[in-house]
Amino acid sequence: MALIPATILTGFLGSGKTTLLKRILTEAHGQKIAVIENEFGEENIDSDILVTESKEQIVQMSNGCVCCTIREDLREALQLLAAKKRQGLLDFDRVVIETTGLADPGPVAQTFFMDDEIAESYLLDSILTLVDAKHAPQQLNDRQEARRQVGFADQIFISKSELVSAEETEALIHRLKHMNPRAPQQKAHFGDVPLKDIFDLRGFNLNAKLDIDPDFLKEDDHDHHDHDHAHGEHCDHPSHKHEGHGHHHHTDDDVKSFVYKADRAFDPAKLEDFLGAIVNIYGPRMLRYKGVLNMKGTERKVIFQGVHQLMGSDLGPEWGKDEARQSRMVFIGIELPREILEQGLEQCLV
Repeated sequence: MALIPATILTGFLGSGKTTLLKRILTEAHGQKIAVIENEFGEENIDSDILVTESKEQIVQMSNGCVCCTIREDLREALQLLAAKKRQGLLDFDRVVIETTGLADPGPVAQTFFMDDEIAESYLLDSILTLVDAKHAPQQLNDRQEARRQVGFADQIFISKSELVSAEETEALIHRLKHMNPRAPQQKAHFGDVPLKDIFDLRGFNLNAKLDIDPDFLKEDDHDHHDHDHAHGEHCDHPSHKHEGHGHHHHTDDDVKSFVYKADRAFDPAKLEDFLGAIVNIYGPRMLRYKGVLNMKGTERKVIFQGVHQLMGSDLGPEWGKDEARQSRMVFIGIELPREILEQGLEQCLV
């Protein structure tokens, strides 16, 4: 049986996850979608419910979609859905997991890699994060979960941008880009988003192309080095009241990203040892990391990526004849030691 694609939908409370989900479920796309709701006391998607199996909390909707509300283990819910699909009791093409607004998407993503049974049934496609333009500046200042949700995203949708000024939206876009340069951003007006930007993004596919804006740090790179700790641990204002200061918000965020580039090839054994050691120490703080690497001993690109302590690599296409063989890596995490990472990577080069 082909692997079932899975999408994780995350975003802070009130960011519009349920609105987007309802739109996905009611659009005439001909796909049957199983939804796993991991919400507590929020609005449930119950407008189209036809059949209820209360024991297992799986409901069938009128458009052929399935909804499963979990109060216990995500793993069990995924196994149950896959088993019912195999037995022909449920028919669906893909799964969308809507996390609670306070959730860290990391453990949800890890479920797809750590559990053999889940890995044999599902393919994690991407993590979509909704960001509420009106409340995000405050939420990102005050709540680590909100920052983590941004750090994990493969695609960011900005909702409620009509409620704030163009300048505020621009400042938010800029801030999000510093936190996570690899996730494209777009505005989502009441969940109105094309399906091509929701499904089959292959954000977790090792061979998907690595989109990093090479210039994303240029315009104010000095901020990163000089002002990162301006507020430090002695600042007692959780929000720093930075609304009016344009592009300098991101200096307050503990979720940050940086890109490493190298023109010399990596020594595979040295790199493996170094990354293994780094992931051992800093894994819980490493949200997403991904790269296209030039490795000694192969004519092909090596694609690698990881979530927390889980890391994998794969051979990609051959380097083009006129293509510069440059390794590019992006690290997104919480207070990552940039200098240690950069020095260690330098020592892994041939």
